Amino acid sequence: MPVTDVSHDLDTRTLTLIAEFAAPVERIWQVYADPRQLEKVWGPPSYPATFVEHDLTPGGWMKYYMTSPEGEKFAGCWKITAVDEPRSFTFQDWFADEDFNPNLDMPGATNVFTFTEHEGGTRATYVGTYETAEGLRKVLEMGMIEGASAAIRQIDDLVAS
Repeated sequence: MPVTDVSHDLDTRTLTLIAEFAAPVERIWQVYADPRQLEKVWGPPSYPATFVEHDLTPGGWMKYYMTSPEGEKFAGCWKITAVDEPRSFTFQDWFADEDFNPNLDMPGATNVFTFTEHEGGTRATYVGTYETAEGLRKVLEMGMIEGASAAIRQIDDLVAS
């Protein structure tokens, strides 16, 4: 199981997940840089993702939807704000409406994904900082830790194939 630590802090409004992978940093970067690979790991296994826009450059947008087992679609979008390939990228993250416009009635976050060499593989640190403590509390109640952990676990199988 690649997720080695999960923590959240309502005072700083952060949710942090740390994972370790038996693959080099460049290989883990490719999971996020290639929309077809990202579709295989973004979202829990029972909610596969489809990326309709994927621009991993500063100012670029990533737009996607996840499909539930019942066929219901849930959209999301990212606005990329910084990229340091292959070490990190930063983005604004929102739930979205069916046209991929940010849903500002739902919690939004600034995310920093960082990849560093660690014991012959990669340590990935995922930090989300929510706009409000209530927003963080809401996503925690929605199962964000369980969903994100399940999604991250899929990366092992992808990089091993």
